[in-house]
This record gives sequence, structure tokens and C-alpha cells, in this order.
Amino acid sequence: MSKFQAEQDTRKARRIDRHTVSAIAVFVLCIVLILASRLVSPSLGSWQQVLTVLTLASFLVVLSFGQGLVVLTGGLDLSLPAVITLGGVLTTTWIGNGPGAWYMLPFVLAICGGVGLASAIGIVWLKVPPFIMTMATSIIVSSAALGLTNGTPRGASPEVLLLLMKGSWLGIPAPVFFLVIFAVVGWVVQSRTVFGRYLYALGTNKDAARIAGVPITLVSVLPYVISAICAGFVGMMLVGYANGATLRMGDNYMLPSIAAVVIGGSSILGGNGNFAGTVGGAILLTTVGTVIAAIGLEQGLRTIIEGGIILVALLLLREELFERLRGLSGKPKTGG
Repeated sequence: MSKFQAEQDTRKARRIDRHTVSAIAVFVLCIVLILASRLVSPSLGSWQQVLTVLTLASFLVVLSFGQGLVVLTGGLDLSLPAVITLGGVLTTTWIGNGPGAWYMLPFVLAICGGVGLASAIGIVWLKVPPFIMTMATSIIVSSAALGLTNGTPRGASPEVLLLLMKGSWLGIPAPVFFLVIFAVVGWVVQSRTVFGRYLYALGTNKDAARIAGVPITLVSVLPYVISAICAGFVGMMLVGYANGATLRMGDNYMLPSIAAVVIGGSSILGGNGNFAGTVGGAILLTTVGTVIAAIGLEQGLRTIIEGGIILVALLLLREELFERLRGLSGKPKTGG
């Protein structure tokens, strides 16, 4: 084995170690927070609260998967709240509880994916910064949803979505099973597929990825399409959960979708991330939200706390900190 290959293997092992530590730390913090919440209220910290947290976290986990893929390439998707609303509004307006649910749901997701494609075209080919392009897309989509509904979304949830979000099996809500399955599939896609490796390569060094044969254009476009499809599906999930849609149904998910990715150990600059950590970040933020709601604090305070969590995560998950910890653990002993 050459010296270069040995160094590459060492770096890879360190990266995996860092991501594993980050993911474990986030999940441990979730457990501690749930147990500590009993000190705030006796009704918190129960098994029922755990199921509630996991059910509510399922929305953010799906959304953060798409956002995480975009962040992995060094981008950012600010159109997610608008696409969530679009997916929910189209589901209730075009489908409702009629017989066309099965074949129309993929059509709604395709439209949402088209929104992501439009953003990607502006970013990849027109060279518009992701922040500006996705914000412009968000404004256009929000306006389209307002025009489609005349300000008042109508219709109810298709039966299949009610079954997904309201059903249960063995006393456990169906969204919990869905969350577990989606988390496993998402982890495999991001960490164990060629597409996932291409994303890491693109986010780490675009020029090196091009020389290595990575299809830069395709890999740059797909994350935005997938992100929009995930957002549209979250809109459908919310419709099934609430049996209806509103024009502001996606507004509360912008900051959490980014926060979950960052808290999970991903670098906002791209090329670094782990979906297992993102799942933990989503569960942690949902736990914080449920505790704040249970003790009656205002939404504004929740946003402040989430912002504080992002800041702390950025400080604690810096590469310099992990390097120092490795240096301390691997420091040779001196003396007799």
C-alpha cells in the first residue's frame, strides 16, 4: 500500500469516527433531555411522549434528508417551506378523499420535483447563488399556491395518508415505523451508494471530483430535485396528520431543516455529513419543541433556543476540536 493510500485510509477512518461520535452524542442528548423533562412536568418523559416526539420528528427527518443532500454539495435550499405548502395544497385540492389518490400522489410529487429542478437550473447553469435562487423559487411557489387556493385551501386528506399518519400497529403509531424505515434507507443512500460518494466528492472539491469522473452536472442537480420531492411529501404527511392544508403549513420548518443537518455533524460548507446524525438532530429539535410547548413558552423563544443550539453545535463540532481530542488521546507518555 502506498503512503498516499495509507493517508487516505487514515483520514477516512477519522471522518467516520467523528461522524459516529457526533451521532451518538446527539442521541444521548435526546435521551437525557427526555428524562430530564420529567423535572419540568410529570406528564413528560413517558413512553407516550417518546412516541409523540418520534411521530412529530418524522416530518423533519424526511425534510432534513433532502436538505442534507443539498448541504453536502455546498448548497442550501430555502424553498422547502413553500414546496411543503405546495405539496399539501395540491394534495387536498386535486385529490382530497376521492378515488384518484393512488395515481395522483406521484403526480403531485413530480410537480414538486419540477420546482427543485427549476432551482437547480438557475444554480447550475445560470450560476445564481443557491441562497438567492431558492429564495426566489420560494416566493414564486408561495404566490402560485395563494393564487391556486384564492387564499383558502379546500379539501381533505386522501385515505392513504390518513392511514400512514393516523394508523398504528402493535400500539405503536405508523409514523414511527415509517421513520425507522426512512432513516435506514436514507442512511444507505447517503453513505453506501455511488451517488452518495459522488455527493461527498463534489462537496469536498469540485475540480478534483470532475477529474475523478464524477458527473458534476447530474450530481449538482439531483439533490435539489430530491429535496423538493421530500418537501412535497412532508406536505402530504402534514395533510394526513391534520386532515387538511393551510398556506402557512411549511413556515416552521425552514430553520429546523438546516439545524438538524448542522447539529447532526454536517458541515454547512459541504463535503461532510452523516444522515444518522441528522436523524438525531431532528429528534433533538422535536424534543426541545415539545418540551417548550408543554411548559407554555412562546414560539419566539423556541426559535431563539434553536438558534442557540445551532451555534453551540457549530462550536462543538469543529474539526479543530476533534483534532485536539485525538491529540490528547494519542499523546505519547513520557518519563521513566
